[in-house]
Order: sequence, then structure tokens, then C-alpha cells
Amino acid sequence: MEWFGGLNPVIQALLATLFTWAVTAAGAALVVFTKNVSRKFLDASLGMAAGVMIAASFWSLLAPAIDIADRAGYGVWKWIPPLVGFLLGAIVLRVIDKILPHLHPGLSSAEGPKTSWQRSTLLVLAITIHNIPEGLAVGVAFGAISFAADPQAQFGAAIALAMGIGLQNFPEGSAVSLPLRREGMSRARALWYGQLSGMVEPVAGVLGALAVISMSAILPYALAFAAGAMIFVVVEELIPESQRNGNVDLATMGVIVGFAIMMTLDVALG
Repeated sequence: MEWFGGLNPVIQALLATLFTWAVTAAGAALVVFTKNVSRKFLDASLGMAAGVMIAASFWSLLAPAIDIADRAGYGVWKWIPPLVGFLLGAIVLRVIDKILPHLHPGLSSAEGPKTSWQRSTLLVLAITIHNIPEGLAVGVAFGAISFAADPQAQFGAAIALAMGIGLQNFPEGSAVSLPLRREGMSRARALWYGQLSGMVEPVAGVLGALAVISMSAILPYALAFAAGAMIFVVVEELIPESQRNGNVDLATMGVIVGFAIMMTLDVALG
């Protein structure tokens, strides 16, 4: 296996997801300076995150999955790996969402099975659930470099994906830490819990890269799996949450801006 950029793709995936984790921590660090951020700002940021993830799901994940399936000899059946992977990604996230208790920011009641867990734990779990596919997506994108028709383009696409995911991680960190601070938690503990939600991304990123490198046949399925998981998060959580407070137009424009940013990053770098 030839390494692109002088580093093992697993190391590249680790470094990229450490960056996305760091941006989550930076967002959580807003709690050091304030208890509050404008609801309009948060809703626009959530919309932007949704737009980034929608664009990334196609340009960085589904399009490469289709291309790899085509070159792998699927012929007229090249749609099967992307379709199967996409559906599996959404189904797995739905199962996790169903069986794991979690609390979305801004809501008073938790989803999933009834539990006596603290609100702080449930808030972290809610963000962690959708950070898993984000980290996985970055890891799979870097793992795909060695098998891409154009490794340089795939490397650029993976970098663009990491940048896009990092960009939309900033409001996610603050979406955990600020509510906890408003409920009376100390700044230090609120910051800790805020960044904690992003710790899963390096783990998921490394696992994703390792999986596609060791089992190259699953690559188109893995890329599409990450896309399906991210689209599930967008539709089930980000868009409804961004519009819950009546800032529908603002949130919608956030989606458009986020989509445009991620599309530009991917086309320019990939």
C-alpha cells in the first residue's frame, strides 16, 4: 500500500480528527467568557452544520463510493454498494438513537429508554451520537486515499471534509457547555463536558481508516455508510433543532451557507 503525503492514512485520520475534536473544545470554551449566546446565532450555526454535512455526504462520501464501485467492476450494479451502505448507516444510527438515552440541547425530556442519568451525561451523549459518523467519515475518507483513482484528489477531499466537520463542530461544543453553565455548573466542568462529546471522533476516525485499509472491498460500503449516518443526524436532529425556536428562515439560510462552504472546500481541494 502506497502512502500519500508521507504518512500512514491511519495517522492522517488521527491527526484530522484530533483537529475536529480541538474545534469542538474551542466551541465549548465559549463558556469561559459567557453563559449565553444568541439563540439566533445558535440556530444559524446548527443550520450551517446541517448544510456542511449534507454537502460532505455527497461530494466527500457518496460520489467517491460510486466511483470506487464502478472501478471495482460492479458495472451496471455500481449503485448497490452506495445504496446498501447508505441505508445501513441510517439504520444503525436509528438503532443507536432508539436504545441509548440522550438529551438534545434545548429540550426538557430525554429520548430513548428511561434513565436516572444526569442531564450533563445525556447532553454529552446526544452530541456524541452524531459525532461518531463525523469521525468515521473523516477516517474512511483518509483510508480511501490509497485506493482512489486520483490519490491527490482524494487527499484533498479528505482534508476538505475534516475542515468542514471541524467548522460545524464549533457550535456543537457550545451547545453542550453553555446550557450546563446556565444550570449552575462551574465553568471548568461545563467546558470539560462540552469537549468530551468530541473525544469520540479520533476513535471513530482511526477505526474507520483501519477498517477500509484492512478490508478494501468494504470501502464503497463504508463511505456510503458514513454518508447515511450523517444524513440521518441532519434530518433527525440538526434541522428540527435549528427551527424549534421559530428562526426558520435564519436556520434555512444557515443550511445554504454551510452547503456552499463545504461544496467550495471539496471542489477546490478535491
